[in-house]
Amino acid sequence: MIVASTKTHRLLALFFAFGFSMCVLTIGLLLFPGSALDSVWRINPDAHLAFQSIGRWSIAIMLVVGTACCFAAIGLWRGTFWGTRLAILILVVNMIGDLSNALLNYDFRTLIGLPIATGMIVYLARSERLCAPLKCG
Repeated sequence: MIVASTKTHRLLALFFAFGFSMCVLTIGLLLFPGSALDSVWRINPDAHLAFQSIGRWSIAIMLVVGTACCFAAIGLWRGTFWGTRLAILILVVNMIGDLSNALLNYDFRTLIGLPIATGMIVYLARSERLCAPLKCG
């Protein structure tokens, strides 16, 4: 089933494509520590420490997240039903992570992601629901 492909879906596809590219960059930085790009870790030194504490599993996690973001970007760009569903799933998992980080690590900065992700989820869910009766595609 095809969901109504709009300009906003394309912008969200670019958002997930950016997420994919950041995962690729992170994997590269983790695989080749001490490279010329290592200064990128200065943007988020806490993430660097967290990835180091996880060890090689951090690469596997980034592969899963990056793959999910890549498929979501492709699906949203094409306006597919599964792309919308995958994007919603990724956003829900991210919200759970943000909330957990705020509650368990007392990092309340992560709460800024909750209203943003909620807005994106509401938009995607509404566009999917509005399109279903029309049998788009």
